Amino acid sequence: MARSAPLRNEPPAAGDTAPDFTLRTQHGETVRLAELRGERNTVLVFFPFAFTSVCTGELRALRDAQSRFVNDDVQLLAVSCDSMHALRVFSEQERIDYPLLSDFWPHGNVSRAYGVFDDEKGCAVRGTFVIDKNGVIRWVVVNDLPDARDLNDYVKALESL
Repeated sequence: MARSAPLRNEPPAAGDTAPDFTLRTQHGETVRLAELRGERNTVLVFFPFAFTSVCTGELRALRDAQSRFVNDDVQLLAVSCDSMHALRVFSEQERIDYPLLSDFWPHGNVSRAYGVFDDEKGCAVRGTFVIDKNGVIRWVVVNDLPDARDLNDYVKALESL
């Protein structure tokens, strides 16, 4: 796991139970992680801010490879501390139809639970967690703000489940 950003907590490790959460999507729908248990593996992607170059590039790459990450076996969830309204405009502009979850209020609570909240910047860093159907984290990567992730790593992690 790569990490150099000033984080409040340590991220949960592979083998830990994923912290449960309930957040709203860009369309106001409620998503609860526990509801995916027993049903699908989850790729949980934290990103700093909508409308920024690295985040936009990463989320477009996921959009373009969406069939690998949103199907009967896998659910992709992307989380930022942006408001639901900002995420809606961003998703419409970028033609993203997978769930973008708002960790806006209480500000960054889910990002903190996953140890990826940067207190100095007020946002999540680039953390990704692959969670199996039993709710156990199987793979983790945490990158600093300017460092994009490679979605092929997510594919390999999913293939190993």
